[in-house]
Amino acid sequence: MSEHTQRSTVVSADVADVMAVIADFENYVKWVSAAREVRVLERDELGRGTHVRFVVDAGVLADTYELRYDWSADGTAVSWRLVSSDLQRDQRGSYELAQQVPGSTKVTYTLAVDLHIPMISQLKRRAEKAITESALSDLKKWVEG
Repeated sequence: MSEHTQRSTVVSADVADVMAVIADFENYVKWVSAAREVRVLERDELGRGTHVRFVVDAGVLADTYELRYDWSADGTAVSWRLVSSDLQRDQRGSYELAQQVPGSTKVTYTLAVDLHIPMISQLKRRAEKAITESALSDLKKWVEG
C-alpha cells in the first residue's frame, strides 16, 4: 500500500497541546464529526491509547474498526495501523507535529486506506483527501476553540 494522501495545516497551539488532543481518544466524539463511539482497549505505560476501537458514521460509509498506535518518544508523532475492520482491508496513518514558532504547530496527516470492496484508485484518493481535510479541520477548530 504505497499510495497515500498527505495534508497539512497550521494550528495556533504548541506541539504538546495539539498532541494532547490527538491522544485524548475519549473526547473524539466531541470533535471528530464522524466518530460515534471511541474506546481505548489498551494503554502504554504513559497512559496513551495503543489499541483503540472506533465506531464511525460518515453518512455514506459506516464502519467499526480497531487501530494499533505507536507514539514517538519525543511526543511529536503518532502512527497507526489497522488491526480489524468491517469494511477496511488495511489502514495506515500518522500525525507528525512540528513547532513553527511558540504557539504555532504544523500538523501533517498521512493516510492510506484499502477497502474490502474494489474501488478505483482515483476515488480512493478523493475519499482519503476528504477524510484528511475533515480531520485536520476538526482538530484545528477543537484545539483553537
